[in-house]
Amino acid sequence: MRADPIDRPADLDAVRASYDRVADAYVRLVVDTGIGDPRCRPWLKAALDAFAESVAGIGPVLDVGCGPGRVTAYLAERGLDVAGVDLSPRMIDNARRLHPSCRFEVGSATDLDLADASLGGVLGWWSLFNLPRHVLPQVLASFARALMPGGCFITGTHTGEEDVRRTEAYGGPVEWTTHQWSPEKYVGLIEQAGLRPVAELRLPADEHVGPGLVVMAVRD
Repeated sequence: MRADPIDRPADLDAVRASYDRVADAYVRLVVDTGIGDPRCRPWLKAALDAFAESVAGIGPVLDVGCGPGRVTAYLAERGLDVAGVDLSPRMIDNARRLHPSCRFEVGSATDLDLADASLGGVLGWWSLFNLPRHVLPQVLASFARALMPGGCFITGTHTGEEDVRRTEAYGGPVEWTTHQWSPEKYVGLIEQAGLRPVAELRLPADEHVGPGLVVMAVRD
């Protein structure tokens, strides 16, 4: 059993249903615009390449909140033993259809029950911002425990000072909150979880999304 159970977000079912509703539209947007494809954004590609090089040969990698699987597939092409997990069954349906050679499962970041020191790498690639403020530190701590010594965690997220309630996204109705953190506070949470940040990339807003942050951290 997990030593420290993670609190279940009160809105988990609503968030899952929301992503199920917009999953197909999101996939079409990815195909049309390249959003979510690391090859289309050089700085993000460089961050993922650095992560892939850092975890190669350490152990398996888990992409938490993989959506339709673009990043999972990219890392698999780089030679990693990587699997994806996502809260939304419809996102996983699309991931399996688009990337049949990769492994994908339905699951919540709050209920993965990861074994200690079982992973070489964990990703939370723009997938943890729906976690309530009291839940995110618990999830980060579970990732830290799951990493082998020398293993890496990489995350990308939206930055800001406020929570943003969303009722529409990707052309459909949704019900979720984007919990935004300042870069300093977000990095502090990663450190408190027991990981050592080794790189930060701050991204300005563009025509698609607001400002963002990428952090890579290591378990010593």
